[in-house]
Amino acid sequence: MKTRMPWTAATVIALVLGPAALRAQVAEGLIDPNVATQDELLALPHFDEASAGALVEARPFASALELDAFLRSRSLSPEQIAQVYAEAFVHVDLDRASAEEILLIPGAGRRMAHEFEEYRPWMSWAQFDREIGKYVDEEEVARLKRYTFIPLDLNTASEAEFLTIPGVGKRMAHELQEYRPWKSEAQFQGEIGKYVDEDEVARLWRYLVIGAPARVP
Repeated sequence: MKTRMPWTAATVIALVLGPAALRAQVAEGLIDPNVATQDELLALPHFDEASAGALVEARPFASALELDAFLRSRSLSPEQIAQVYAEAFVHVDLDRASAEEILLIPGAGRRMAHEFEEYRPWMSWAQFDREIGKYVDEEEVARLKRYTFIPLDLNTASEAEFLTIPGVGKRMAHELQEYRPWKSEAQFQGEIGKYVDEDEVARLWRYLVIGAPARVP
């Protein structure tokens, strides 16, 4: 029997908005290096003004693998990189990430990488809690979740879900809804490219899909 947990603001919102609020989103709890402020970067372990400036110059990182390569290029040891990852990470796509990328999540290991892939396609955090909770306790489920995201369907995601994408505000969330129905990546590049540059279009696209696959609740 699971312990009854106190209601949180997210729980109340979910009850008001219905199942869509829990469907798919980017997990909270870590700094995203692609949108982090200078002060946030300087607060990370082993970062100084030079390394923070170099990171800003190198971003956006298309994946955790690119971030990892950058940190190694700064001569950080595996232990030091792990300390950075305890606070900052480029979220891993639960539906499409490679095992190599999943293994960058601290403490994930090959068995957990297999389980992440085994339950694809992912529908919701409730599904993640249930399935990954078969192997680790609630605290570890919550820790692992922080490193991940479930792709959002451009044609059905709510504003609240779009706002979980790092760096997306209400104006961009509005634009993502304004051009529905979305039909292709090329259309996305053309329309969203009116507002942000090519690199930012590509960064946003990695969180999105058009026509999410059928998922088991």
